[in-house]
Amino acid sequence: MTATHSHVFHRKHTFNKPTIAHGKGIYLWDTSGKQYIDASGGAVVVNVGHGVEEIADAMHQQASQVAYAHATMFTSQPLEDLADRLARHLPLEDAQLFFMASGSEATETAMKVARQIQIARGEPSRYKIISRWGAYHGATMGALAISGKPSMRGIYAPMFTEMPHITPPYPYRGPYADDLERHGLWAAEALAQEIERQRPDTVAAFIAESIGGATLGAVVPPDSYWPRIREICDHYGVLLIADEVMTGMGRTGKWFGIQHWDVIPDIMCLGKGVSGGYTPLSVTAVRGELVDLLFARTGDFNHGGTFSHQPVAAAAGLAAVRYLEDYDLIARSAKMGVVLGEQLRAALGDHAHVGEIRGRGLMWAVEFVKDRTTREPFPSGVHLASAVFTRAFEDGLIVYAVSGCADGTNGDHVMLSPPLVVNEEQIAEIVAKLTTAIDGALNPLPQTR
Repeated sequence: MTATHSHVFHRKHTFNKPTIAHGKGIYLWDTSGKQYIDASGGAVVVNVGHGVEEIADAMHQQASQVAYAHATMFTSQPLEDLADRLARHLPLEDAQLFFMASGSEATETAMKVARQIQIARGEPSRYKIISRWGAYHGATMGALAISGKPSMRGIYAPMFTEMPHITPPYPYRGPYADDLERHGLWAAEALAQEIERQRPDTVAAFIAESIGGATLGAVVPPDSYWPRIREICDHYGVLLIADEVMTGMGRTGKWFGIQHWDVIPDIMCLGKGVSGGYTPLSVTAVRGELVDLLFARTGDFNHGGTFSHQPVAAAAGLAAVRYLEDYDLIARSAKMGVVLGEQLRAALGDHAHVGEIRGRGLMWAVEFVKDRTTREPFPSGVHLASAVFTRAFEDGLIVYAVSGCADGTNGDHVMLSPPLVVNEEQIAEIVAKLTTAIDGALNPLPQTR
């Protein structure tokens, strides 16, 4: 366990953390020898599994040759190869890729490139980025301004320029729950209404997670939603940014979540699984014609970072993409996702305090409620998601616990996003351990504290 006093500034200082030793596949071990099933892929990051030697070897080989070269002075072969490889899978025509280290930086890059593209189009008054409540786009100030997670942004709000937000597609807690197509169109029309409210000549882009991420918990929008969003963006000259930091790289059973609806965005943000979690790496991908326009009319892209386009990170990303391809893990994610969904519903579908089980591919969430009929959540003071996490963790199961899905403060869910190499037997063990943890956290029924 971590020492009583540590010079490490931990984010959660009250949780006594075991010291991690090694990992393989879907498993992790701490220094005491205890085994954990990484059923959340960390923070929905690990897609290819732990301990992939091909990725470690690729990083070692590149680091032994050259570890750093500044992006304004050099390119590198792994960087060029990774860009070519990813471009084959991206739905963007002639995609141009800008590499940074984190998902937050990918978001910042997308915001900046959207702004500069609108300037290149001759519309310098467009600067606003519309986003959705119930979304998280990153920890930096620009990303927080467009994030819709109150608990993460509230205390910093005086420090950034506020951006407009709209309601997300969330049928379980929205109107027309029994008519998904109508709900999707209703949620999409909120974008058109907000663009009009802000004035179209001030809006540069709309950004959204293709499938709701950790804040709401794997909320899959109705099929009517994304095609209508694309139409609205086209009508108003607004750029469409798909945040695929969590949903990309095979997590939802396709290379990118937006591909479930055959919608082509203008800009895409990638992160997390783009390197398999082996090193910090993110990508902002842009349609080629938009980049060409930017360069032709405004010159260089006004952005950068010390660790952008980093050769060792690129080597890790290239090896991770090859691993996804060689082992057909995108198809495996889709197949095992069906199994995970079926087993979750079989085990928990009739549970008195499980409101909804939802997801796509290997990204699922279980939302808890105090009352199934009214869908009333447990109060935030109960800390139910945290209690489920603790019970599971003690039993060697790692889940991703989040609170606030119902209204930004109340509501609890846990996410399951195991590495894409998970098999049916392991899924059965995950679901069994999760069921035990839920029952343990709810017995006795928790009270507000």
